[in-house]
Amino acid sequence: MSRLDSFIRRLEAQRACIDAAVRLVAEIPGLVFELGLGNGRTYDHMRQALPDRRIVVFERDPQPHPGCVPATGDLIVGDLETVLPEVADRWAGRVALMHSDIGTGDSARNRRMAASLSLLLPQFLVPGGIIVSDQALASPMLGSLTAPPGVPPDRYFLYERR
Repeated sequence: MSRLDSFIRRLEAQRACIDAAVRLVAEIPGLVFELGLGNGRTYDHMRQALPDRRIVVFERDPQPHPGCVPATGDLIVGDLETVLPEVADRWAGRVALMHSDIGTGDSARNRRMAASLSLLLPQFLVPGGIIVSDQALASPMLGSLTAPPGVPPDRYFLYERR
């Protein structure tokens, strides 16, 4: 498979999982967290799908498309392992949906980050809250959900806060 084909499959899986999560949290009040802004594509998709929700974005080095800049106060700049503990008192137990797109080309780094996020992320979710992640997470506070049809195994992951 070409890198272009792989990229397209990843984006299709990402969109399918985000859309499924949006439906799952339709009746669950709470914030939305976007972990990793990148160009702002998924942020833009979620703000259109959830126009009445506050979306708080975390990004180490923000460089989004000009039309995808989060509102003032909704962009937290810094390394996730540093800033998430700093905001835990403010937002623990208040997030309905979280999208985490933090993967890099370094599989060892991805595993380390996924292990760290597995410990950090569940505290933010309301019961029944959903995490959509490009990395596999492991936490006793999270239950795995089946990905939507067409999403290959281990391509994208859905979790629900128990």
